[in-house]
Amino acid sequence: MIEEQDKDLKEKEEMTHKLNMTMRSIAILDTHGLETNCMYKDIAGEIRLIQTSIETLQKEKQKVQKQKDEARGRSCGKVWGVSSRELVQFSISDLQIATCHFSESFKIGVGGYGAVYKGELLDRTVAIKKLNPHYMQSQSDFLQQVQILGKLYHPHLVTLLGLCTEDWYLVYEYMPGGNLRDHLLHKSSITWKNRLQIVAQIAKGLLFLHTSNPEKIVHGNLKPENILLDSYNSCKICDFGISKLFPNQTLHCPSFRRQSVSKGAFSYTDPEFHVSGSLTTKSDIYSFGLIILQMLTGRSPEGLSREVRKAVSCRNLESILDSSAGDWSAFVARRLAGLGLSCCELNSRDRPELTPSLVRELEQLHTLEERVVPSFFLCPISQELMYDPQVAADGFTYEGEAIRGWLGSGRGTSPMTNLTLSHLDLTPNPSLRLAIQCWISNSH
Repeated sequence: MIEEQDKDLKEKEEMTHKLNMTMRSIAILDTHGLETNCMYKDIAGEIRLIQTSIETLQKEKQKVQKQKDEARGRSCGKVWGVSSRELVQFSISDLQIATCHFSESFKIGVGGYGAVYKGELLDRTVAIKKLNPHYMQSQSDFLQQVQILGKLYHPHLVTLLGLCTEDWYLVYEYMPGGNLRDHLLHKSSITWKNRLQIVAQIAKGLLFLHTSNPEKIVHGNLKPENILLDSYNSCKICDFGISKLFPNQTLHCPSFRRQSVSKGAFSYTDPEFHVSGSLTTKSDIYSFGLIILQMLTGRSPEGLSREVRKAVSCRNLESILDSSAGDWSAFVARRLAGLGLSCCELNSRDRPELTPSLVRELEQLHTLEERVVPSFFLCPISQELMYDPQVAADGFTYEGEAIRGWLGSGRGTSPMTNLTLSHLDLTPNPSLRLAIQCWISNSH
């Protein structure tokens, strides 16, 4: 009996010892677990800090590069213009190394003109465009046109850095913010003030192209995909002058047009081009107008000018504004709508010219709302500032868009006197237009 009790006692002691050891092991594991969690949190914090540092360094790199580009422009005697710099010539092996042999993972875009790859060259990130050799002209003509394009520099045009003479490659500066189409499509956080800034910057870039010497440069394929943004939502126009690299017969070839124009991009093409086959500066103005209307509404370009025109005539413009851009200034929205619609006129003669005064107005538009507009600068119909003053048969001056809408609705009477008009022709009022432009220019 005593032996059994001793045996039970001994077993209990052993079990107690094992239990204590187990509890100790659990405590040790808990301690290790807590230490591991702390280490994980520390490592996660360090990773976040490293990521933040990388992002900061990337932004600083972009800022420094932008300053270098602007300094390069100033070294040529002006902030923008014709540069004396020479394009860098790369070998095909340089480009292969920069893109891991044109890996699909480095491809950032594909179009009718060719594919675009992201790469590292010249101690910076670049965009490498591989042109479709099937449609190219002779290499001598290609090199001549590329050298011309390479001498153009403007803060709102994507800079051509170099080329590869072994094949049809062009090397451009890289824009990290993507293209305008994607931002509008995915409703990114581009505010209405950002959009107004982008509209003004597009206008500045286009004005530079349209006033280039010895001959004007027509973009010919202006669309949101060809408006690229940097990290600060400042924009640059790309693919300008690309059409110069292709023979005329190629540009008018239906198969080339189908391949080079992306889905939906036909909407940006000047309607007169389908008849005449010729692209002019007014063709770019038409495309610019549609882009403005898209910036306002966030909608697709098909039938957009008709929608906006209807909303304006019904005094219901706010109903179609893109709410993702924030609370629009009614003054700015009305002006952009009016400009966009005038740019989208079917007859190119009715579209405005891009002028320095128009660009200045767009840059200062958000400040004009705070100023008291002289009454004789206001359209009698819309009671808004006139930008395209037109004299009707009654002798009064109206905003072109407003009086055309009045007459187009079947009315044959004067908006001011209600008397029948002797004719429906309109005459521009250049002196009043000049006075309004001077008032706008003195807005600061």
